[in-house]
Amino acid sequence: METGSCFRFRAGRRGFRSRAGGAPASLDRLAPEIDALFARYQADQHVPGLVYGVVKDGRLAYVKGVGVQNISDKRPVTADSLFRIASMTKAFTALAILKLRDDGKLRLDDLAEEHIPEMKRWSYPTKDSPRIRIRDLLQHVAGFVTDDPWGDRQQVLSQDAFTKMIAAGVPFSRGPQSSHEYSNFGYALLGRIVTNASGMPYTDYVRQTILTPLGMTSSGFDVTKAPKTRYALGYRWENERWSPEPEMIDGAFNAMGGLQVSANDYAKWVAFLLSAWPARDDPDTGPIRRSTVREVSQGLNFVSVMNRIGASGATTCKQAAAYGMGWRVAQDCELGLTLAHGGGYPGYGSHVMLMPDYGVGIFAFANRTYAGPSAPAWDTAVAMDKAGLLEAPAIPVSPAVAEAYAAAKAAYAAGDLGPLQGRLAMNFLMYRSAENWTAELAKLKAEVGACPSDEPLAPMGAMSTAFRLNCDKGKLDGLLLLAPTTPATVQALRFRVVLPEK
Repeated sequence: METGSCFRFRAGRRGFRSRAGGAPASLDRLAPEIDALFARYQADQHVPGLVYGVVKDGRLAYVKGVGVQNISDKRPVTADSLFRIASMTKAFTALAILKLRDDGKLRLDDLAEEHIPEMKRWSYPTKDSPRIRIRDLLQHVAGFVTDDPWGDRQQVLSQDAFTKMIAAGVPFSRGPQSSHEYSNFGYALLGRIVTNASGMPYTDYVRQTILTPLGMTSSGFDVTKAPKTRYALGYRWENERWSPEPEMIDGAFNAMGGLQVSANDYAKWVAFLLSAWPARDDPDTGPIRRSTVREVSQGLNFVSVMNRIGASGATTCKQAAAYGMGWRVAQDCELGLTLAHGGGYPGYGSHVMLMPDYGVGIFAFANRTYAGPSAPAWDTAVAMDKAGLLEAPAIPVSPAVAEAYAAAKAAYAAGDLGPLQGRLAMNFLMYRSAENWTAELAKLKAEVGACPSDEPLAPMGAMSTAFRLNCDKGKLDGLLLLAPTTPATVQALRFRVVLPEK
């Protein structure tokens, strides 16, 4: 039986989630399963070498390199091996743009042409097309065509040649702001905006603003200067053998995919991003504000429904997904908020996925063209979830919720709304009269009896909570939702009898 106005029951993931098997397994005990996932991927995809890591509780909790950096000298892959991460660079570019916004150098609603004068003479596809804003480039809604095969080979383009390309204009795939279409060219334009707005080359700005403050001393864009003893050479698999890909120098499209990192360095980036959650009063100690980092997870345009990546994708519930800023953002019914991005490049494939609700990130780099290890990364996340290794920090119970919940419990015990008098929002009795509430509470008591104890509250925020009452003949789950009034009042109260497990 359910009572109260209609709002969604959400107690499951954060609230009263049960697990089989007792205490959670440790990450070390799960390591053989994780290793098997990546070993199978490496064999199936003909990858010379890869490295993968799990960031948890602010540190690189697990990392392993397998295979070789170079098939000639057979030097093994380690956590210090250097891989290009391709489109995972876009997250750095997006945060660089947001940092410039924070510093007053630009606004996300600025027209891109205000920072790239060569765009002012462009011809748009229709007379009613809006001119491209910076935020349109960030979220791939500028109307450009998807350009992975072409864009990935523009890394070597000189800045002068890029300027001429911009000045010549671009054919549009569709009108700006009408649909999402992934564009490397758009992120190359963002790199030019970073350069023009900051007054320094894009690579210098990213290094000074992000890489150096985070201690990512091995990371950079000029692969020709990478120590050869640590450099993972990129290969393609063709004609049943590996062939080396050309080592592309740093060029004008670096903002869309040119960064090279080690696992040890990249873990610092992942830990920094995850540290932005949850919102709190602690001083900001990172190079970029926590609120700005959280902003990249706002997938505000053209939400789609998609399968989760990996082996569980066909059987688990669908994800609601959109593109944030340098990240693909999805709500997963088991993993919560996820931020993910792949990287495909001549000679390299990579993937990262973050679960901010749990402070966990998983990433992997490979040195084979377009061999993005997304499936084993997501399968690792699912394995950690099943093993009980994804634990969300408790949301504190606000005083307003605690007081309203105590009154709600007293109302159930009394069998009427008396204890809630003076605490009800103006809408509450419009959905069910006080007399009908008395009748409904009587029906619930007849079914489950008195409820002398309860479980710890499971708040969804400072204005709502799930709860569970332990009753004489069963259990009651419930939700309490406060209204945005001062003082806070109860706008909805809901009970549900917990059916016995079969």
